[in-house]
Amino acid sequence: MPGAPEAGTAPSGASGRAGRGRLLRLVPALVPTPLGTPFAFGYAAVLAATSYLADHAHPAFVHALHQASSTDVAHLVRHPLLALIASALWIVGGIASPYAAGFLLVLTALERRTGTACAAGVFLLGHVVATLATELPVGAAVLAGALPATSLHRLDYGISFGVAASVGSLAGLLSPWLGRPLLLAFGAALAQDLVLLADPVADTGHLIALALGIATWPLVRRRRDRLRERPGVGGVAAPQG
Repeated sequence: MPGAPEAGTAPSGASGRAGRGRLLRLVPALVPTPLGTPFAFGYAAVLAATSYLADHAHPAFVHALHQASSTDVAHLVRHPLLALIASALWIVGGIASPYAAGFLLVLTALERRTGTACAAGVFLLGHVVATLATELPVGAAVLAGALPATSLHRLDYGISFGVAASVGSLAGLLSPWLGRPLLLAFGAALAQDLVLLADPVADTGHLIALALGIATWPLVRRRRDRLRERPGVGGVAAPQG
């Protein structure tokens, strides 16, 4: 019969609808939701608000906020907890920064696979430990006379250490054909930044944070396996790989 599809083949319209259906089912797994990924969703809302403030408030006021939120040695010595919290409320470059997109995709994927507490712990591990591992040597170098006293007052804030640790951690949960290229590409980009010496302290911190994320592989894999044994936990099921 003319125009009839061959036996065993699906009409092109049905195939297109099936493809769109798969895409629509994948979208909820890529973006944070209040119930499925409360940490990523709530944190993203806070970052959106601070980014809006940074874009619309007076530049002098924004600069003063950034200075007050800096995790330089001077702030860490006086108010360590406040400095570590405040510095994680800002995105360097604002909402259009690559780290903003990386935060949404990586944190959402990590939280769906490991749960809220584990994902938040990985992010905080990278943010806190990488910050201390880079700033404390600066303070020691100033005390030893190897660096000037002005090095105690750096403008250092943002979520990049936490994102780097989350990327390292997530790579261990993905299939090898996806996780290894992600790890190599991200690590190579961080290494290139360090070679260029644009900001050696921050660039070193990114590599430390990435290594910390890799170190969490045994933990996050166990957490993922336990969640898989409990259907319905974590909202929309994360796609394999």
